[in-house]
Amino acid sequence: MSTNTANKDADIKVPDGFWMDARGALIPESVIKPVDKERDALVKALVERAKPLQEALRKFKEDAFADIQALFADIQALIDLSAEQYGAKVGGRKGNVTMYTFDGRFKVQRAMQEHIAFDERIQAAKALIDACVAEWTQDARPELLAIIDRAFSTDKEGEINPGRVLQLRRHEITDPRWLEAMNALSEAVQVVGSKSYIRLYEHIGDTDQYRPISLDVAGV
Repeated sequence: MSTNTANKDADIKVPDGFWMDARGALIPESVIKPVDKERDALVKALVERAKPLQEALRKFKEDAFADIQALFADIQALIDLSAEQYGAKVGGRKGNVTMYTFDGRFKVQRAMQEHIAFDERIQAAKALIDACVAEWTQDARPELLAIIDRAFSTDKEGEINPGRVLQLRRHEITDPRWLEAMNALSEAVQVVGSKSYIRLYEHIGDTDQYRPISLDVAGV
């Protein structure tokens, strides 16, 4: 009897003495090479071992997510408790926080990362910058022109990278139009979302350094 009874469509039954290939054709088992049979058996055995692991990892991911949410709640509760000691109230989960164990062996960091984007005022800023560049073309350093071009380049979705654009504010240029453009850039920034991260660290021996405790499955 053929052992190749399973295929991509569970409703299709392969007759005894035949194997179904990747195109759906029925191939007599007698003409299939031994090495092809060995390969088929090996792949199926690996997949059968991997499927339970996949389900276990899926369950682990769900449990880990719930645990992380609980960690965020515990950290916020401690922040609120500390604030109450001074009669203060802390509104919402804002700001980065670092906490240490009493002996300094471990530390936990809660990091907040905001996602920013530009509103329509970015177009006004770009127009002012273009006006400056048009006048500076002969005297401006090529490096600055390249930085400006790169700053306003878009990704595959047609979005401008806010980080690259905001780096333009670092240049010490006193042209009034440039300063006005930088002001327009600042006002065009909108916070459209935020993410929270928890990082755990363990003290390294007698040093003043800490090493991260990895929560990444691939890193343990």
